[in-house]
Amino acid sequence: MKHPRNNKKIDFARKLRKEMTKEERHLWYDFLKDYPVRFRRQEIIDSFIVDFYCDKARLAVELDGSQHYEEEKEIYDEERTKRLSELGINVIRFSNSDVLRNFEGVCERIGETVEKAIHPSAAHGGSSPQGEP
Repeated sequence: MKHPRNNKKIDFARKLRKEMTKEERHLWYDFLKDYPVRFRRQEIIDSFIVDFYCDKARLAVELDGSQHYEEEKEIYDEERTKRLSELGINVIRFSNSDVLRNFEGVCERIGETVEKAIHPSAAHGGSSPQGEP
């Protein structure tokens, strides 16, 4: 499914890809880049640029630095998440410290979220691949 995008942000998205934070680089190069379901970096959706996006799972993954915990930025993030949700996109957020201190947990949560989005019946008590309950 195609999502709306503001093409005026292409140059800025390219700049963000070149200047990823160390946490974004870690998540990208050590997990998402070779993930079996394709993710893209700095994807333009509507008038926003999300850190990582998986179209097949309709999932945006955002990494938040300390500036995201200021009141004004929290309000902006809430409005942004609401708009993305209206477009049918699920947003999950992690702090930069989550990525550094609990990398495996972050990867596990992303993987579980992708699986639930792609195979919803399996996530809701459907049968296992071997036919077991």
